[in-house]
Amino acid sequence: MARGNRALVTLECKDCRERNYNTNKNKRTTPDKLEFSKFCPRCRKHTVHRETK
Repeated sequence: MARGNRALVTLECKDCRERNYNTNKNKRTTPDKLEFSKFCPRCRKHTVHRETK
């Protein structure tokens, strides 16, 4: 469970829109949405994953 300024966020593949990963972030230091290049098991390749609700 996240505490204080840290919030749990879900990462979604930009290609197939599948929600694959969960992570947390500090909302005070990173107010914009996170973007990572991660492996998508549905696409079977590395794609950009973006923060979603």
